[in-house]
Amino acid sequence: MRKLVLPLVASGALAGLAACGDGLEVTNYNNPDVARAYATPAGVEGVIAGLGVQVFNTQRATESVNTQAKILAGETFASVANFGMAARAQIPRSLISNELGNDNQTGNLANYNQFSRVARTAANAIQAVNRLGQSGQTIGSPAQDARAKAFAFYILGQALGNLSLAYDSAAIVTPAVPSDEVPKLSGAAAVGAAALQMLDSAIAVANSAAATTGANGFPLPTTWINGQSVTRDQFVSLARSYKARFRAGVARTPAQRGAVNWQEVIADANAGVRTDFTVNVGGGSGWSASFDLTQIYVVGGWHQLSPLYYGMADVSGGYDQWLATPRDSRKAFVVITPDRRWPAGTTRAAQQAAAPTQVLPPGVYIRNRPSGDDVPLGGYGDSHYDHRRYGAANLAASTGPYVEISATEMSMLAAEGYIRTNQLALAIPLINASRLRNGLDALPASLTSATEPYSSNKASCVPQVPAAPAFTSAVCGSALEAMKYEKRMETAFTGYMIWFADNRGWGDLVEGTAVEWPVPYQEMQARQQVYYNGTNRAPKGTYGF
Repeated sequence: MRKLVLPLVASGALAGLAACGDGLEVTNYNNPDVARAYATPAGVEGVIAGLGVQVFNTQRATESVNTQAKILAGETFASVANFGMAARAQIPRSLISNELGNDNQTGNLANYNQFSRVARTAANAIQAVNRLGQSGQTIGSPAQDARAKAFAFYILGQALGNLSLAYDSAAIVTPAVPSDEVPKLSGAAAVGAAALQMLDSAIAVANSAAATTGANGFPLPTTWINGQSVTRDQFVSLARSYKARFRAGVARTPAQRGAVNWQEVIADANAGVRTDFTVNVGGGSGWSASFDLTQIYVVGGWHQLSPLYYGMADVSGGYDQWLATPRDSRKAFVVITPDRRWPAGTTRAAQQAAAPTQVLPPGVYIRNRPSGDDVPLGGYGDSHYDHRRYGAANLAASTGPYVEISATEMSMLAAEGYIRTNQLALAIPLINASRLRNGLDALPASLTSATEPYSSNKASCVPQVPAAPAFTSAVCGSALEAMKYEKRMETAFTGYMIWFADNRGWGDLVEGTAVEWPVPYQEMQARQQVYYNGTNRAPKGTYGF
């Protein structure tokens, strides 16, 4: 239901002050004075230096639409009500309420508000660097100016890109927008396009002649992206990685995903990161991954891995039996798989012994938790398994490296592009590189179909996917499904909204799942516009969920 919001009424106190005729002038420091805030070269660079942590911590925050998206996408499951998790875990799915005072209003607003603020700050900072140049000033050298502008464009691109992934609309703020102008709302596709333009600008500035003229250019100071001294070439690679992620991820439907310019995605992904790009968190740095490194490590219903998608790793027939059981009567089962990211063993006791603490052996991401920590649920969320890729960092007071961009994410984006452009032979080696590294069999080089099962041997094939039309048993997956499985396994608890954006675009979400959030009612009220609920929802998809 849509509601009409009445115009906000201005306070009478200001009118009273204006009526006083004594000429008293008072500077209002509650009204941002952009010119004053960006008045000095050092001040401008200081603002830009602090942008990275603002984007990063917002992505990782517990109270956010990203937390809700992880639940909706099946990346995690929780039975506690905090952060909207229990509400989003329910099947049948519900719409996203945007009513006044709704239960999830804080999380629904948090990402919208903060990314919009960061976008405005980054745009203002670029304007400030330009003003310095116009007055013959510099932060320190042409290279130092270029480094600052490139980084601000890079953060602006991320902020807009993240808004485009999550919300149906947002304001597009760029350096061309005056600092006191409030842009109208634009649809997600337009916001995503603007994000790509800002990232292109970041690349252009980084590659300009000015970027190598004078001192204090690239690499970035290690505090700008905590723990990383990013060279100019690495910076360009990072920007192109985000371009690949946003270009593919903004799609709301399989048709939109299919219409993506996959040649551009392939080009950017192939020019993207070649090793996992990590950011150091904790240790008093101010950088944090509060949900992925901290909150999911709390036992007692805060996190477990539903078999819905993770169960596709099983080769024992357990996933078949789980699918054949009515949804609300399903129980946890032991996933037996050749995938080395899972705990080894064919019994729960053996798997627990293989990884007795939350610090897992190298390459293992998932543990079979101690039985005493189980929260028996019944239904599709019941599971023995937790994600513990960051176990060592969690035990070190949530201090350590966090994977912001997985190299496999880039490889699978390129592989998806090759599949969608009928170049399966180029996709197979990329998919196999990840499969073989993790103990899975290789897709045959002779495959000619990306959508037919790559094998008929259910004793060894991974993934195994629900088979139409009944969806009560599984069959060996195709090359396309193998690509999806590798991407899910390697991007779980990395990046921002990766599982959600992928499952949405692939048509793999649970029926009725919201595919985007509405502009929060607080923003609509401030704009004196009608607020509305999130009613754009996914149909029954690939797996019949």
